[in-house]
Amino acid sequence: MARTTYQDLLDAGVHFGHLTRKWDPKMAQYIFMERNGIHIIDLNKTLTKTEEAAAAIKQIVKSGRKVLFVATKKQAKDIVADYAKAVNMPFVTERWLGGMLTNFATVRKSIKKMSNIDKLTKDGTYNNLSKKERLMIQRERIKLESLLGGIADLNRLPAALFLIDVKKEHIAVAEAMKLNIPTFAMVDTNSDPSNIDFPIPANDDATKSISLITGVIIKAIEEGLDERKREKEDETEKEAAAVKAKADTAESAAPGAKDEAGKRSRKVTAEVEAEKSEE
Repeated sequence: MARTTYQDLLDAGVHFGHLTRKWDPKMAQYIFMERNGIHIIDLNKTLTKTEEAAAAIKQIVKSGRKVLFVATKKQAKDIVADYAKAVNMPFVTERWLGGMLTNFATVRKSIKKMSNIDKLTKDGTYNNLSKKERLMIQRERIKLESLLGGIADLNRLPAALFLIDVKKEHIAVAEAMKLNIPTFAMVDTNSDPSNIDFPIPANDDATKSISLITGVIIKAIEEGLDERKREKEDETEKEAAAVKAKADTAESAAPGAKDEAGKRSRKVTAEVEAEKSEE
């Protein structure tokens, strides 16, 4: 069953590209026509590419790995943050820090610093500090939360990136390429899709378009998480059945084992009695 339809894409304005003078020639294969000085995206290709991306991202999540959502443009940040939180995936919506992937160890130190500040407030140490020190720590905590709050639970590099507007997030794309991390992205007519592993030709400025495409990806992630959960449950049931079968086998074998032990015991007793009588 298709995760979205041609009509849904049309209603969301996914087909509206940028002005023709702003286009990137590498997007030519995804452009249907030009109308009133604006490029129109071929929605048949958008449908195909969306399904490809959704299927691939589902398999990544099914294997137990994380997908990092990146959307720092104003009209996308809240939509993406809400969607990512719903499936417990990491996200960056404020500012992409240079080296967030290529220098991940340093980023982890900053996240640890944030958790240390939280510990200070919980164990009462924070209350013993001067007013000025508390204010400085509080400001630093707010800043760190703003920049790194969405990746606080990311303990290792993500398995893939999902981006809105590759032109704006070019640093994130470059870092992902350097580390061979697969990229999924909405690419508009002014973008270069050649550096993206799974490009989805779509309007990356309209909130309805962003919400629709991101929603499709989120559905695929939910499917992957559900299948992973079911597989784990099936494995647990199989293990439980195997343990039970083993226990039943041991129990059924127990009476025979008891008889054998009894025979050995009687034999030893008889030999002892014989030795006594001889004495």
